[in-house]
Amino acid sequence: MVIDILTLFPKMFKGPFDDSIIKHAIENKLVTINIHNLRDWAEGKHKQADDSPYGGGVGMVLKFEPVYRAIEALKKEFERKKMKKSKRSHVILTTPAGRVFNYRIARKLGDLHHVIIVCGHYEGVDHRIFTYLADEHLSIGDYILTGGELPAMVITDAVTRLIPGVLGKEQSQENESFSFEQGLLKYPQYTRPEEFEGYKVPGILLSGNHQEIENWRKEKALKLTHKMRPDLLEE
Repeated sequence: MVIDILTLFPKMFKGPFDDSIIKHAIENKLVTINIHNLRDWAEGKHKQADDSPYGGGVGMVLKFEPVYRAIEALKKEFERKKMKKSKRSHVILTTPAGRVFNYRIARKLGDLHHVIIVCGHYEGVDHRIFTYLADEHLSIGDYILTGGELPAMVITDAVTRLIPGVLGKEQSQENESFSFEQGLLKYPQYTRPEEFEGYKVPGILLSGNHQEIENWRKEKALKLTHKMRPDLLEE
């Protein structure tokens, strides 16, 4: 899988993708993540990729032309390298106006071969990007951020961990899949020591009875979801 991220602030991505699971996925060639500076496709002496809005108003708006050129260039590059004609590029715009990102969307994106993420601008983007260039519009919550870079990181992380082989043990992904596909939070987890300062691990987890443990986990997942996220059960 190839994920291309278009941003005005490429330095923001230097930490999150350089460690942990994503780092190993990149090293094992399970995913390729490319961070691109949108200014590389901007014209003029100063390579300006945003401008003041028509009709007046404060702030700067992400320009249409550099985003258009960047997407076209990345699509052609992927087209040149791909092995099967069935593979196509999918363009995502991170925007507060998008549908809220969740596990089911991540699963669908994980089946794609090439994803281009355009990081939304803090004051907005030229609406032609929204209308004509983006195949999908995603938000990570009903609040405003300083830009689309953090949502791009969240989307990339969630999608990458669903790629076969990334988590190491497929059972890890299966457990997550069961919980979220059923609309439930994950069951409570415990580890050593069995007891500390009077705080004990539930005895059922020490019993060695796998069927009873599985039943306990399903029950606890349901109760935890009912208490913390009843909206998931309503859905």
